[in-house]
Amino acid sequence: MSQADEGMKLFAQEPVFTFDTKRASDFKATHEAAIKAKQDQAEALTGKANKTARSELGKQVQAMKADPMYIDACKVLKGLEAPNGNFMTKMVAAAPASGGYNSAAAAAPQKEAESGAKKDKKEPKKAAESGGLSKAERDELEKLKEDVVKRKAELKEQGLSGGQCNKDQQVQDWVARMQELKIKENPLGLGADGKKDDDGKKKDKKQSSTEKLALEKKIEDYKISLRNDFGYSDKDIKNDPDMQDLMKELAKMK
Repeated sequence: MSQADEGMKLFAQEPVFTFDTKRASDFKATHEAAIKAKQDQAEALTGKANKTARSELGKQVQAMKADPMYIDACKVLKGLEAPNGNFMTKMVAAAPASGGYNSAAAAAPQKEAESGAKKDKKEPKKAAESGGLSKAERDELEKLKEDVVKRKAELKEQGLSGGQCNKDQQVQDWVARMQELKIKENPLGLGADGKKDDDGKKKDKKQSSTEKLALEKKIEDYKISLRNDFGYSDKDIKNDPDMQDLMKELAKMK
């Protein structure tokens, strides 16, 4: 029975994912249509005279393929966890108490009564501590995410680099509002189990490592695209403004 209890603990701690496949599918279709339009536009620009324009469109395509929401949409539609947390909800069930089936059954009535009393005492405090978001605010947060992506894509089309896009006043205003809503949604910085995140540093380190690997892959893909699609030399790649921005961003993570 103790082995069965241990097995149930492991099962209970497995995360449960809820995927929003409808939104993920809609976003993926729209985004890929925009990518295809850029690629068609680049293919239509032939000859040496259009090399710079083709290069800029190639950069925009790479940036769109590396979009966090696009990556998440592709993952979710394959039934996989979204690395950036979009289009899904993740929950971790609490592990059952140890002591075997018989002891759990015997203690159930008493525990139920105790949990009821504790719940009455703790719920008002929890409600007071946690701000939470209304449905309208949640919808606003999702729309802001989409607006930021679209705005950056528009700025890329105008020839702005990634760093310049981030400095755009409209983008900064939207990002600031998103931060306000995220803080209101989780003002105490609680984890998925509703408790203070005591191992936050470990999670931050793991997230930082994941982000670094993703950025390194993005840089490598961008180098390959510049070299193969647009005939850039190593010197040209090194002097590319967007590449320089990416390398600066990578240097900050080291």
